[in-house]
Amino acid sequence: MQSITNPWRGKGLPAEAELADGTVSEHPEMAETFLERSLDKRPTPLLDLPELASACGIGALHVKDERGRMGLGSFKALGAAYAIAKRAGQKLKDGSASSYETALEGTTFVCASAGNHGLSLAAGAPAVGAKAVVFVAETVPEAFVVRLQLRGAKVIRAGATYEDSMLEAEKQALENGWIQIPDSTWPGMTEAGRDVMEGYLIMGLEIADQIPAPPTHVFLQAGVGGLAAACAVSARLTWGDNVQIVVVEPDDAPALKASVEAGRPVVAPGPVSIMGRLDCKEPSHLALKYLAREADAFVTISDDEAADTTEWLTRNGLASTPSGAAGLAALHHARGPLAAALNLNAQSRVLCYLSEGPEDG
Repeated sequence: MQSITNPWRGKGLPAEAELADGTVSEHPEMAETFLERSLDKRPTPLLDLPELASACGIGALHVKDERGRMGLGSFKALGAAYAIAKRAGQKLKDGSASSYETALEGTTFVCASAGNHGLSLAAGAPAVGAKAVVFVAETVPEAFVVRLQLRGAKVIRAGATYEDSMLEAEKQALENGWIQIPDSTWPGMTEAGRDVMEGYLIMGLEIADQIPAPPTHVFLQAGVGGLAAACAVSARLTWGDNVQIVVVEPDDAPALKASVEAGRPVVAPGPVSIMGRLDCKEPSHLALKYLAREADAFVTISDDEAADTTEWLTRNGLASTPSGAAGLAALHHARGPLAAALNLNAQSRVLCYLSEGPEDG
């Protein structure tokens, strides 16, 4: 494990960082309307895990269990589907559509995905009469491809990395007149990614009603940073500066940590990580902008640490993946000087996210 204290905390990256214009949404009430049309409005559980807390040397551990979210198996069910639903709602509001189910008929939505974001797009598009096309890298497990196809999405493999598939999705969207719904943001492409993160704010609303006492720490796994940014927004809105926010990435894909260290968005090349959904080499600009100001620390974990924690959780009835368990892996392996640097002790109350159910990778 490696850790840095955020040097930009409270001020954010400098203007010369050349970040994309815009900010992440801090309005969770906007996302609540999405649930009104959802077939599954049930909140996901917040687990109180005293035995695991004791094993980690802390006072309390609460885990937001996103494995059953809307039958799609991860928190990302709240993202692309919400962004699509928001567009359909706007059509109804301005009178250009007569029904929600046909509001975007004839439209094709496209994204690049390491799996779960594509599932949300595949579920959200047909709900409003649209089609879905998902680009995936060669490293994405075939099990995810099959799940996407079962949802009716057209799946196209493109490139060796997530970034390669994202470039191809952008190219094909321009050539075919498709609407791109990325789970990242960059200069010239921020609105859809912002909407995706806005959908994730629903988790924070639920946690505020579920958690018995404010946490002292929140550990947030990150790929491009969408989940981490949205959950950090929720933490700051609910508990202000009284909670320490720790962002967790793979050693082999420290896009946010490397960008914070550089003072600007950078590519963080490296080998393929077993944390497939977090194996992103470039950060989302809006997520980076927010986390550079609001996160307290950035931590990276090894594949071995992620795998070890995944096995530990499975033995304790919490089957997930190295990606889904990454935040917990950082907590599980924080010992000695690292624990001290993060202010972890026997009185700490930690909130983590189990962001996806078990799958291949």
